[in-house]
Amino acid sequence: MTGMFKTRLDAPVLCSREGLVGDKQADRRYHGGPDKAVHLYPADHYARLVAAFPALAGQVGPGTLGENLSVAGVDETQVCLGDVFALGDCRLQITQSRRPCWKIDHRLGVSGASRRVADEGITGWYFRVLDEGVIAPGDDMMLVERPNPDISLARLWAVETAHRPAVDEVRALSRAAGLSAGWAKKLAQRADWLERQADGMNGGSND
Repeated sequence: MTGMFKTRLDAPVLCSREGLVGDKQADRRYHGGPDKAVHLYPADHYARLVAAFPALAGQVGPGTLGENLSVAGVDETQVCLGDVFALGDCRLQITQSRRPCWKIDHRLGVSGASRRVADEGITGWYFRVLDEGVIAPGDDMMLVERPNPDISLARLWAVETAHRPAVDEVRALSRAAGLSAGWAKKLAQRADWLERQADGMNGGSND
């Protein structure tokens, strides 16, 4: 089962702390929950997918990759971890990048799409819902808070996917305001591992 197949809505919908009313996630271990309540995918990325996979021409658009929202004119280089946006009656906070999985290939019917999304960092992102309310097609999404102006989602994804990122940067990201609990734990564990590896290469502690 999968929650990848979305139907475009042309009417207002209630957005709760668990996401849009009526939306479903098949595997709650990896999808959904308060820290991943709403998934946004930048509309400008659809053209990049078609350029990489011409067979997708006319087949990709809002909802194709399982996203709940799609907005033009903004991408991962322009938004930051922890950003808070007003949308309709809601306030939404960016919590993490979306990690693409095999379901993208399955949904699009092409091999390699998920890898392309990951390699190019055109992943989209998740929101938690700070204030519930109604949103509607055409609502403006307005930035109202930016607690981490130096942590764009492009930077977060680059560190997350780097083979040997700087331990100090990983540690700092794990403590950043707004980060999802799952990624905070994972990044903290990775920072611990990197420190142990560095200690081993340096011959351990001198205590």
